Amino acid sequence: MSEFAGAHVIVTGASSGIGLATAQLLAKRGARVFLIARSSERLEAAVAAIRGAAGEAAWAAADVSDRAALLAALAAAERAFGPAAGLFANAGTGGRFAPLAEYDDALFETMLRTNLTSAFWAVKHVLPGMLARRAGSILLTGSLASERGMPMNVGYVVSKHALLGLARAAAVEAAAAGVRVNCLIPGLIETPMLMQLGLGATAEEVRARLGASVPMGHIGSAEETAELACFLLSARASHVTAQAIGVDGGILGTLIPR
Repeated sequence: MSEFAGAHVIVTGASSGIGLATAQLLAKRGARVFLIARSSERLEAAVAAIRGAAGEAAWAAADVSDRAALLAALAAAERAFGPAAGLFANAGTGGRFAPLAEYDDALFETMLRTNLTSAFWAVKHVLPGMLARRAGSILLTGSLASERGMPMNVGYVVSKHALLGLARAAAVEAAAAGVRVNCLIPGLIETPMLMQLGLGATAEEVRARLGASVPMGHIGSAEETAELACFLLSARASHVTAQAIGVDGGILGTLIPR
């Protein structure tokens, strides 16, 4: 029997990077996966590829910072595949770099709404059903910025710190019902968001420059991160909750990001 055996798992931020890699791996392991992101074109292509590999998937386009759009997408997921056994609230944005005193107020609000409030809305939507069924797993995508104060991007750091708090608060409420909530902490992972930090450098130059700060000597891949995400969403992690677990090549345990 496949690991997820037809269980319905919702993935936000599913059109690229960690979200896409996780959706693909979940489908490969038997889940019925519902993909949510902003780009209809990318979602359609992702679902077509999953179905072409004999997986089961569907999609809805939504900007997760728009509450009505997100809730409509979550409702569409439930119509397609029934109640969610798993939620991977992965959608997020990186913002822009600026000193705190010069950080744009509107951008700060956008960062909180996209990275934090959208996850709250999604968890709030799926959690009651999971508690009633006494089963389910929720995973939020944090960041090195969930664990470290970093300069020049206060909106991102605040939102990711608070996201870890959301995971822990939900976990302690849900634990008695057997529902688990954890926070995935990606390090320097090759995703479109990370690679755009290259500012005109080639992909190889970005990999070399960023990889030099990783104890293992290289940045990670979305596929490596997806392996941990799938584990945490699966029954194999049945006694794992309220945890922040890194895929970071050793950065958090050994270095102070600068």
